[in-house]
Amino acid sequence: MGFVQEFKEFAVKGNAIDMAVGIVIGAAFGGIVNSLVKDVIMPPIGYAMKGIDFSNLKVVLVPAAGKTPEVAISYGLLINAIINFLIVALAIFIVIQQMNKLKKKPQELPPSTKECEFCKETISVRATRCPHCTATLSAGKPLDQQPA
Repeated sequence: MGFVQEFKEFAVKGNAIDMAVGIVIGAAFGGIVNSLVKDVIMPPIGYAMKGIDFSNLKVVLVPAAGKTPEVAISYGLLINAIINFLIVALAIFIVIQQMNKLKKKPQELPPSTKECEFCKETISVRATRCPHCTATLSAGKPLDQQPA
């Protein structure tokens, strides 16, 4: 099988297409979450913390001098990224949880075997006599032990 044929089979498989759609939707969802964190969640948190804007929080290692830009550790952006991650993780968890609830549960089949109450060997549920101990089975007791 040639390279082109193999690539064609890979590209048109459902898994590859599903993955591509997931990536595109994930990227769009990421934009929504970024906006949610930046524009909706962080302003009230900043207000509650006396006007702190997390995106501006940083530790300046070397201040800017002339054309040389400052060197800083922007830990506020890390806080925003962590909040973004937590929101995305929560949203994905909720979506997967709901999808699992919607999945059709496999029907449980009745058991095809049971345990003989006398010799404890596995036998068919339809058996009327145990092939191991030869007890006659009826309502869980051998016929010779049932009350008359």
